[in-house]
Amino acid sequence: MDTRFCRSHADHYARHGSPYRPSYAAREISPYRVAALAWLEGNKTDTYVVNAVERVTTLLQTSGPHMEAFRLRGLSPQDRAKAAWARLRKVGIDPRRVVAAWLAVEMIIRDDAQAERKAEFKQVQAAKLVHRMASGTHKRWGEGPTATELHVYPRPRGRVLRHMGEALEKACELLVEHRCKAFPEPQRA
Repeated sequence: MDTRFCRSHADHYARHGSPYRPSYAAREISPYRVAALAWLEGNKTDTYVVNAVERVTTLLQTSGPHMEAFRLRGLSPQDRAKAAWARLRKVGIDPRRVVAAWLAVEMIIRDDAQAERKAEFKQVQAAKLVHRMASGTHKRWGEGPTATELHVYPRPRGRVLRHMGEALEKACELLVEHRCKAFPEPQRA
């Protein structure tokens, strides 16, 4: 039972990292992701960019064995977060896209006048972006119209997002600390 918030605000807090502020919509954060990825490509030899990409690569490599999304029930949040990193590794997500997700969150919060400035909000927002990159398991048995399909998507909420976001923040902290003034403005449509 939550002693600070009512049920709806406690659920909102678990999903978004803030009891009041909603997550950024894809249309809002997409220009920032594109700008962050372009900036990373243009600065791929920078020491801090290389460091962040290598740290994310290490996160992916040390996440343990791949586990299907329908086998996550009963695992601790830490293990579910590791399973999410393993799904990203199995799908072959480029570590620069993961770093770009963190930079996009940093940039959108920088530009938002009414942004939630708590570290937990940033962690959850970035983790939600990363979680969507390879979220789910898809199985198919049989052939033709009688084939059975299973599509399972783990819910991006709670402690799992906090663990993923905290690991991502640690991976990108030197890059943000030393290069945040150089981050570009997004291209508006």
